[in-house]
Amino acid sequence: MPSTTGERLASLRHLIGDTRLLAIPVRFRDREITVHAKYEIQNFTGSIKDRMALHIMEAAYAAGAVAPGDLIAEATSGNTGISFAAVGRALGHDVRIYMPDWMSRERVLVIESLGATIVPVTREEGGFVGSIERVERYASEHDHVFTPRQFESPFNVEAHALTTGPELLAQMKTLGRVPTAFVAGVGTGGTVTGVGRFLREHVPDATVHPLEPANSPTLRTGKRVGKHRIQGISDEFVPAIVHLDELDDIVDVWDGDAILMAQRLASELGLGVGISSGANFIGALKIAVTQGDDAAVVTVFCDSNKKYLSTDLCQDEPARDDYLTPDVELLGCDVVPAVGLAWPEPSAPA
Repeated sequence: MPSTTGERLASLRHLIGDTRLLAIPVRFRDREITVHAKYEIQNFTGSIKDRMALHIMEAAYAAGAVAPGDLIAEATSGNTGISFAAVGRALGHDVRIYMPDWMSRERVLVIESLGATIVPVTREEGGFVGSIERVERYASEHDHVFTPRQFESPFNVEAHALTTGPELLAQMKTLGRVPTAFVAGVGTGGTVTGVGRFLREHVPDATVHPLEPANSPTLRTGKRVGKHRIQGISDEFVPAIVHLDELDDIVDVWDGDAILMAQRLASELGLGVGISSGANFIGALKIAVTQGDDAAVVTVFCDSNKKYLSTDLCQDEPARDDYLTPDVELLGCDVVPAVGLAWPEPSAPA
């Protein structure tokens, strides 16, 4: 049984990262296209956020920014809260999560089941921005509090530059392919920025596309506009770690189209993914169409459908003429094995 913090961190490395890659061929408007997606449901708590949570904690311990017994306090829309609750408790920390009160009930129950305390924040109290402000206030008023600050932490980006990016490139090479594009929805922006940083160095011709809801174009406007149902992305502001001038064209996906695609992936292929995964699939398909026959587009399936059972994901969703999902025929799913890459050490002090 691991006893020291170092031993516990080493054990967690075996549960996070090195996920499978899915190759999903589709027929779309008389064209055959394959969308590739990292299956992040295989991680410790079932989401891609585990990569960031572990890497931030390792970096913080290496720099002496956190000590055994400190409390972890973080603002989140859900998956990050679950990841820090699980990783934090595995390392012996109490965890305090500030979260907008309109997130799915399943998110709340999972976080509470992991022994963390949830502080709900209403729209009147500032929503996502208010959650961040309350975390900072709490940390300033209490001793021995570690705040990961996911929206600004360079280790959020680094987690994906050192793990997600190298994994997907190695897996694509086993297929005899090199990525021509990467697409991912922007919550903190860590995934698209980190993978983008890696691909810029190793596959300079690949394009890197941030994705957001067409209903709520935060990246295009710099602020909250409209509303949407893709929990985990477009959190009302552009995070500090997102530099749009270093990325390629923004991809817009309607939330209803994302819901329909997530439903189809589950009911036809058995892939029970969340709404943002449906959005990422649609976004990858859109980029593949623009790139033509040689396209090899990669995205991520961020989490499972289990945290969305009380949402519109499990309701009838009407299709619209401008949605892509009705024109998609799913032809199957091939699994590319993990490549056995070792979990890296943080590259710099926190």
